Amino acid sequence: MNLFDFSLQLNGYPLDKAKKELAHIQQKKDLDFKMFLKDKRHAIVDFHVSHNNYYKSLAPHANSKHWDSIPVMTKKDLQCPLEERLSKGFTTKNTYVNKTSGSSGDPFVFAKDKYSHAMTWAVIQNRFSWYDMDFNTSRQARFYGIPLDKKGYYKERLKDRLSKRYRFSVFDLSDAAFEGHLNKFKVTSFDYINGYTSSIAQFAKFLERKSINLSSICPTLKACVVTSEMLFDTDKKLMEKQFGIPIINEYGASELDLIAFQNTSNDWQLNSETLYVEILDANDNCLPYGEEGRIVITSLYNRAHPFIRYDIGDVGILSKTSTLRKPILKTLIGRTNDIAILPSGKKAAGLTFYYITKRIIEDDGNVKEFIIEQLEKPLFKVSYVSEEQLSEDKKNTIAQEMERYLEKGLTVTFERQHKLKRSKGGKLKQFTSHVNSTS
Repeated sequence: MNLFDFSLQLNGYPLDKAKKELAHIQQKKDLDFKMFLKDKRHAIVDFHVSHNNYYKSLAPHANSKHWDSIPVMTKKDLQCPLEERLSKGFTTKNTYVNKTSGSSGDPFVFAKDKYSHAMTWAVIQNRFSWYDMDFNTSRQARFYGIPLDKKGYYKERLKDRLSKRYRFSVFDLSDAAFEGHLNKFKVTSFDYINGYTSSIAQFAKFLERKSINLSSICPTLKACVVTSEMLFDTDKKLMEKQFGIPIINEYGASELDLIAFQNTSNDWQLNSETLYVEILDANDNCLPYGEEGRIVITSLYNRAHPFIRYDIGDVGILSKTSTLRKPILKTLIGRTNDIAILPSGKKAAGLTFYYITKRIIEDDGNVKEFIIEQLEKPLFKVSYVSEEQLSEDKKNTIAQEMERYLEKGLTVTFERQHKLKRSKGGKLKQFTSHVNSTS
């Protein structure tokens, strides 16, 4: 039985229908595809103008036939209660609801209608199939975080079991933890690795120190898919050397879809079936292929919640070889996370803070932006912008979560600010460590 597909279908996500539609899209000739893309863009704008009061107030002059009339949305536009942003007929009960990671520093809760979410999974499964990886049959070595509360922990473990995944925690990147990982690879026929770039790179460095090639002890491995953080050429070469398998670069956003996936020709191919991707300048003008600008994305299927000309907060360049059907992401700027080095010498991935800062990501939109800095090994500072000061109880909860996920003896300070410093590209880096490995 295809347990992964079955579990999605059981929860109301029509995956079979989505797979058929995706196959139909991919079979279109170039001219037909151009018309499909135009029609879907018009249809999603017209739907939200007619059925979503929030979007109508955000874009009162939007005209689907005049694309320049449609304003660019930012994450700040979405920091109000989710119920205010849903289209007519949709509720938190009949949609897929989740939170963004806050890696850009602008957290919010979002929703997708169930067919849109099924299309997301259809695209993901299609891309993985390029490398003979199947979510129903292939065994995954998963380098991700996991909630530490009892309910969240067992929920993720159940999902892992249904999805043929074994999860390696990114909260501990010590050599002792990696020894345990290595032993698991020796006795398990994993088909592929998937997870956070920095954590997997740290595992590759461990293997290099031990002079071990992973494919020699786990010959079933076919590929490694890295996501959520920048993949640098040096790390990619190291992983290829120590794993002995292709390293595949994935770029996605939970509120949207899989955005880009490295194809078998080594191109970072954008998802043109469920998304429309633009590169814009500072004045919201569309830039030609080959020029650097803001990545702005329209979700073509999500009727529950508008993501129309949505500025994701990243900067990139589309290759000059791009076409409407097959756009290629030449360069992505941003999405890099530091490694935290703790007083004990233990290391933890920067995205560990995704699980910790969920405590300050609230649907009421109080916290608008936040960043975390490691000033010294035991000292962390949380800077945030909010409508109201964080309560002492909230601060204590965050400090306790840091100790629970990392280690005891840490000091956490808080500073409410009117505005947080941004990078040249306009992004906030969620976590920065000012501690080097020799200090």
